Amino acid sequence: MPETRLLPNAPTRSQWIEAGGAITAHRHDDHQIVYAARGVLAVTTAAGTWVAPANRAVWIPAGTEHAHQAHGGLELHLVGLDAADNPLGLDEPAVLTVDPLLRELILAYTRAPGDGDPARDDDDPASDHGDPARDDGDPARARLRAVLLDRLSASPQQPVHLPSPTAPLLVALCAILRADPGERRTLAALGREVGASERTLSRLFRADLGMTFPQWRTQLRLYRALVLLAEGLPVTAVAHTCGWASAGAFIDVFRRAYGHTPGTHRTR
Repeated sequence: MPETRLLPNAPTRSQWIEAGGAITAHRHDDHQIVYAARGVLAVTTAAGTWVAPANRAVWIPAGTEHAHQAHGGLELHLVGLDAADNPLGLDEPAVLTVDPLLRELILAYTRAPGDGDPARDDDDPASDHGDPARDDGDPARARLRAVLLDRLSASPQQPVHLPSPTAPLLVALCAILRADPGERRTLAALGREVGASERTLSRLFRADLGMTFPQWRTQLRLYRALVLLAEGLPVTAVAHTCGWASAGAFIDVFRRAYGHTPGTHRTR
């Protein structure tokens, strides 16, 4: 990602980003937890994209170049953690489950005393301006932080990562699917378009992306489904656009991936 900014301190605060808004590429010397209480958040790094609806958060290790994209109006909550504080023991981004207790801890910790709704986005929403919610001198906030870190350490990781290919053949093939996630051609048929055999492509998917072709395509479709739902598209239309044979099949896969149905997803 070009023109990556270095922001030494990862801010702790809440803010609102309008639908379609973004925070451009940057990195921190601190770790950060990024949580969207409303809307769908996509965090992109050189390794791929992590997608988080309202029951997920994204762990961003210190030094990781990343950018944020809002799908739907995004109520964004940021928790900055010193590089020495790594409750998850992770040095790569990850998507974490956010249960009701962890959600309330994040909301409480990222809002300064007396805050109401999150502030609207400013000219540079990634800048560290003031950071009123991060106050290590407050004993009550220190206790809240300790409980938050403890809860984070017990939060299970979720496979909501869409890795980006580096092999030229996969770059070409994945571009076809990104342009139309509803594309239903087999790997063999797609291979004929990019000039490679099904066997070669299958091997590349495992070696380059760490998953099979069906797994990657399903993850892409789920990602696009989250975006379309955030934009207000009906469930049946989302299922058709993203390549599922029926709304029922889409609902089943979505429920297994995110723990709730696409219909209830709208109210979260």
